[in-house]
Amino acid sequence: MDKVRIDKWLWAARFYKTRSLATEEVHKGHVQVNGADVKASREIRVGDSVVLLQAKVPRTVNVTGLSGQRGSATAAALLYEETEESKQLREATAERRRLSPEPALSIEGGRPTKRDRRDLQKGWGDRWSASVDK
Repeated sequence: MDKVRIDKWLWAARFYKTRSLATEEVHKGHVQVNGADVKASREIRVGDSVVLLQAKVPRTVNVTGLSGQRGSATAAALLYEETEESKQLREATAERRRLSPEPALSIEGGRPTKRDRRDLQKGWGDRWSASVDK
């Protein structure tokens, strides 16, 4: 096998869960081969450089093998080799994400807790509706 479609290869190399997801990412412009945007039907060869966005993190890999069938993860790992700069960028991004503050802590309002609801109900007395006045 001398060449394989990029969407098939991305799926076989386990970058995307389905081939249709791989095709969508190629159409969105999130995949480049040798520095150029490509279509899903673009055929790649061993030695090509592929840049792709995975979870908003760019990854640069060199194609070391070709396959049109999805296999095990160990077989998929033999299809590419990630560059050192890409590994460092991915690790730095993961560390930054790990150290960033929890987004839920910035929420000031939100739904009342069970205790808050009980405190609110204590103020209502024996009324069953907030719209009824005694």
